[in-house]
Amino acid sequence: MKQIFGRPAGLTDVLQRYCPGCGHGIVHRIIGELLVKLGIRERAVGIAPVGCSVFADEYFNCDMIQPPHGRGPAVSTGIKRSRPDCIVFSYQGDGDLAAIGTAEIIHAASRNENITVIFINNAIFGMTGGQMAPTTLPGMKSTTSVQGRNIKKQGYPIKVCELLAGLDGPYYLVRTSVHDPKNIIKTEKALKNAFGNQIAKNGFSLVEILSMCPTNWGMTPVQSKRWIGDTMMKYFPLGEYRNRAKEEK
Repeated sequence: MKQIFGRPAGLTDVLQRYCPGCGHGIVHRIIGELLVKLGIRERAVGIAPVGCSVFADEYFNCDMIQPPHGRGPAVSTGIKRSRPDCIVFSYQGDGDLAAIGTAEIIHAASRNENITVIFINNAIFGMTGGQMAPTTLPGMKSTTSVQGRNIKKQGYPIKVCELLAGLDGPYYLVRTSVHDPKNIIKTEKALKNAFGNQIAKNGFSLVEILSMCPTNWGMTPVQSKRWIGDTMMKYFPLGEYRNRAKEEK
């Protein structure tokens, strides 16, 4: 019998240890397929800093590096400049990229570094215990905001795509989601565009992906999917925030 579906060669034959209902596995699958479809697996270098994304080096079937917390864009820049033939992607969570890594992501985008950044936004610090993150929504509860995020005390959530869109440098900025099949397909298209931009030497691409975190949200997997569509997307609207390929036509 001919096999028509299986594990892509871009992923290792290792069981993933993410929580049930977590969106990381969906995104990993998409990236693993694209590494093969685009013919870039053997020259791809993945960067996986601290956070749930740190496990990615076990799952992607390509060279992987673990930098210090938040330094993904800086390490990606160094690798890409020294080995421009490599396809370099930084895989980061919101606690990593939008907190301790804020400076790195802003300056890499401003310089239009020819790298691909995959930004998983689940509005909370996932790996370290469910603390409030820079992306935690107003009123949203966490282990460090047990009564809900108070914007008067803790400020507003950071909208990364909108923030970077204010810079002249970035080539491609888009926000997608993986909470339903329709948006999973859109996420695959966005990631394909992002890798394609790097292959074409266009410059900096960031794909922000709204992802489920049922464990730290205190929800079932089904509830967490609904929460993204009903609540999270209202604060973090999906869509392209910069696409120079369209602007230049």
